[in-house]
Amino acid sequence: MYPAPTPPPQAYQFKGVPASVPPENSYTMYQQSSQAGLSPWSTGLCHCMDDPGNFAITCICPCITFGQIAEIVDKGSRSCVLSGMIYGISSSLGLSCLYSCFYRSKMRSQYVLNGGPQSDCLVHFFFEQCSLCQEYRELKNRGFDMSIGWEANIERQKQGVESNLVMGAPVMPGSMIR
Repeated sequence: MYPAPTPPPQAYQFKGVPASVPPENSYTMYQQSSQAGLSPWSTGLCHCMDDPGNFAITCICPCITFGQIAEIVDKGSRSCVLSGMIYGISSSLGLSCLYSCFYRSKMRSQYVLNGGPQSDCLVHFFFEQCSLCQEYRELKNRGFDMSIGWEANIERQKQGVESNLVMGAPVMPGSMIR
């Protein structure tokens, strides 16, 4: 008689792979999720003091920060003021975390960021101001000037592209003049 086979040793369970996945498949799923292109947030949830001005505004009046985020995420289809007002009304009804959770999910989808629908809602339910600050910083780190809105950011990007296209010899004042 042969001895009973021993179970394989537990493989390393990779972050982002559900625990229900058998260990022999966890590395394969880890590779697939990495290849899917999910990227981490540029700053952590609790790094609010990376931008103390935004943190102060978000603590005093989160509808301002939310309005700025929503205008960029909606690509200008709603103004900052309108989004902020909707957030304020939903806040008075106790539903602001649900409304802002939707925008976090939309933003994650647009920029292929780590997370999930459940975690988005939990983050906004328990850490509303921190999550708004993180989203604000993420958009800012991606090159958006949050104070000027969607249209002005697009115009600024167009001007940057045009100035890079029109390249000529640099003008050197005072050189080669007799």
